[in-house]
Amino acid sequence: MAYIAKRIGMMLLALFIIILLTFVIEHSIPGGPFTSDRKVSKEVEEALEEKYHLNDPLPKQFLDYLTGILHGDFGPSYKYTGREVSEFIGEGFPLSAKLGGITVLFVLLASIPMGILAAVKNGKWQDMLVMTLATFGVTIPSFVIASILIYVFSFRLGVFPSFGLDSWKGYILPVITLGGYSLSYLARQMRSSLLEVMGMDYIRTARAKGLTEVQVIFRHALRNALIPLVTVLGPTIANLLTGSFVVEQIFALPGLGVYFVNSVSQRDYTTIMGVTIFYAAFLLAMVFLVDVFYVLIDPRIKFD
Repeated sequence: MAYIAKRIGMMLLALFIIILLTFVIEHSIPGGPFTSDRKVSKEVEEALEEKYHLNDPLPKQFLDYLTGILHGDFGPSYKYTGREVSEFIGEGFPLSAKLGGITVLFVLLASIPMGILAAVKNGKWQDMLVMTLATFGVTIPSFVIASILIYVFSFRLGVFPSFGLDSWKGYILPVITLGGYSLSYLARQMRSSLLEVMGMDYIRTARAKGLTEVQVIFRHALRNALIPLVTVLGPTIANLLTGSFVVEQIFALPGLGVYFVNSVSQRDYTTIMGVTIFYAAFLLAMVFLVDVFYVLIDPRIKFD
């Protein structure tokens, strides 16, 4: 319990620092949410700042915002009259989470077998093929992958739609694009981790006892090889579940990323803050769950 309480305290401290830094950076940039190409009169701008308390001293604005967060209130949007930031999160996150959940399943089902295959066939053509694909997945940006997939499978072949999620086919290209980097990275991690474990003494002992290679891998090696993988799995799942801002923009998906990109371009302070805080809290929670999951994977690891 002491460990859990300590980790929760560290998470809250990290979240406070993120809120503070985001607030300071936003307000240090010249201009404001009501500064645009279409100039409004000085009186109207002052009235809007008075309405949203933007003319208050920055420390007071920060304390008021922090108080609102503690009560679950992310504040109103400055650009969309009558809309709350929590509404944007409530509307955008379910789609981002659904897309991210499907991507997580795809990544896990593909990366672990790919890593195992590459490790078992180390130095052979299967290993080189998997590592070549993984290298492309890690190095090529997601927007390039999306462009290639859309051109080939939407424009040339007409197999999958280039935007929207009207049917199951609409998920194929966004899932591949969103999971490309994570799939490649986790496959490489799985391979290197399993190769390291396969060289340990207890694996040689298991082989000396007459166990088959399949038994050695899945009964003895795989569980320990998964520990380094779980380390990066938490942040990876958080990134996938909250959605990729770039991917959602390319495929015209009304997820959380659309609201964030629009809020940045429109200087909508509260929306930027709300989405950033929500994302940061989700990421910290996933890292915490990974630490707890360590104990389930390896009994030798204890909270104390």
